[in-house]
Amino acid sequence: MSPVLSAVFLRELPSWFLLCGVFLPVTLLLLLLIAYFRIKLMEVKEELSQTPGHQHNSKDNSSQYQRMKRA
Repeated sequence: MSPVLSAVFLRELPSWFLLCGVFLPVTLLLLLLIAYFRIKLMEVKEELSQTPGHQHNSKDNSSQYQRMKRA
């Protein structure tokens, strides 16, 4: 796009359209995705805590992983 064309486009584009038509929907979509994945993560954590052989200490998990890796 030439500089003259982009300057005309920005001058003629209403700021309310840019705010309400572009930035607001994108922001709301990102917040919705964050909330969705947070809920899914909490569900997975709850399922893992109910698993009989689940290790609760992350230090134990990392040492167990290193032992399995060496074997």
